[in-house]
Amino acid sequence: MTTMTDDETEVRRARRSWPAQYKLDILTEIDEAKASGEMTVAEICRREGLYSSLISEWRRQRDEGALEGLRDRKPGRPKKDRTKAELARLRAENERLVAELDTAHELIEAQGKVSALLGEMSRKSAPKNTARP
Repeated sequence: MTTMTDDETEVRRARRSWPAQYKLDILTEIDEAKASGEMTVAEICRREGLYSSLISEWRRQRDEGALEGLRDRKPGRPKKDRTKAELARLRAENERLVAELDTAHELIEAQGKVSALLGEMSRKSAPKNTARP
């Protein structure tokens, strides 16, 4: 059993990914090479730094149609749709403003009723003048 010293570090190879178009191009090149007999699959794999198991997996993906669907997609997560976020923000703001407007209408209506009630009460409590000039 060997132990690692402080000077030795474990180097892990980063996981590689390939765009769908690259996969399709390699598979096409391999199919053409097989038909013409110019190169072997092993030579193409060595040149590109690929394993034959990857080629088998890519063929399976191609046959299932998975690569065709990815052809025009950019790698990575899809970007958040900013218009949806903006729409959600504007809808929330609209709901808040509508609620404020409803409250303002209720207050105006209540003030009108209070004003009418006070006007009526002041007329009832005012002394009546029987003699008019």
